[in-house]
Amino acid sequence: MFPDQVFQVEGMSAPSGVRDQPMGDDETLRGAYNRAAHIRQTRPDADYWIGIEGGCADVDGDMQVFAWVVVLDQTRVGKSRTGMFYLPVEVAVLVRGGMELGHADDAVFGRSNSKQDDGSVGLLTGGAINREAYYAQAVVLALIPFRNIRLSFGA
Repeated sequence: MFPDQVFQVEGMSAPSGVRDQPMGDDETLRGAYNRAAHIRQTRPDADYWIGIEGGCADVDGDMQVFAWVVVLDQTRVGKSRTGMFYLPVEVAVLVRGGMELGHADDAVFGRSNSKQDDGSVGLLTGGAINREAYYAQAVVLALIPFRNIRLSFGA
């Protein structure tokens, strides 16, 4: 997005202020925004702050998975959502029962801490799409307002 600039990127843990397993677009977006805002408060010297939050939504009896990305600078907000995919019934039942998606994946797939590894997307695609690739496009799309500073974007 910014080919003439060099950035130093630092990953940080930040509270989302939402449930461990956000449900629906609104709660998931709020979690991503809260993460970015927390990091902005913690590291005010940075140029950009990015928050990512994964969520699920029950739609017509099927459970969808997606993530929201929020990018902040001092004055602008950029937002984007990843692609969506459906969970298998075996995992969805556990999530509906209150289990966080990562733990449900571990239970169904016999893994440990898969959410920090390849995540649901990696497990279900056999590694064809890993977590990094899954989030990367949404991060780039959330940066659109920062690349196009002469244009106006909604908050």
